[in-house]
Amino acid sequence: MYFCKRNEQEYTYMTMKKTILFVLLALLTTLPTMAQDAVKFGYLSYNAVLQVMPEYAAVQSSMAELREKYEAEQKRVEEDFNKKYEEFLDGQKSFPKTILQKRQSELQEMLDKNVAFKKESLRLLNQAEQDAMVPVQVRLAEVLDAIGRERGYAFIVNTDEKVALWLNPTLGEDITAIVKEQLLK
Repeated sequence: MYFCKRNEQEYTYMTMKKTILFVLLALLTTLPTMAQDAVKFGYLSYNAVLQVMPEYAAVQSSMAELREKYEAEQKRVEEDFNKKYEEFLDGQKSFPKTILQKRQSELQEMLDKNVAFKKESLRLLNQAEQDAMVPVQVRLAEVLDAIGRERGYAFIVNTDEKVALWLNPTLGEDITAIVKEQLLK
């Protein structure tokens, strides 16, 4: 009985080895065709492409104007504060205690408002830039979609973000110049 069971186990083991060998041979024969059908992808410098867009230049110009307006207002507010502060310093020794405290609280209130304005200005500038960039990013996404579909890419990688530390140039294609050309049409 032991002999029969042992032969059965050896038979099962041999069958498994043959099956594994068959699968490996099948894989080896299909590897050359799989290599030809490998995933294709594109890669580009998103920032370089973005900067050639006329729409991007327009956004940057309008943002520079807006920044200048906010900076001018901040400078005016600072000058007002400095003027009030100098007046306070000049008269602080001659002011009665109640006037001194009133002027100190006015100065503190001005300072608080100036700080709040500066924070709000930064928030509004960031929001304005994000809003202005949406149409630019949409147009770029549409161009990338068209190029990706046309060339049969599985995906397009942004090399600016250092997500992919190395890309196989035989499987991927640098499409920065192609995208720039499409955007300038």
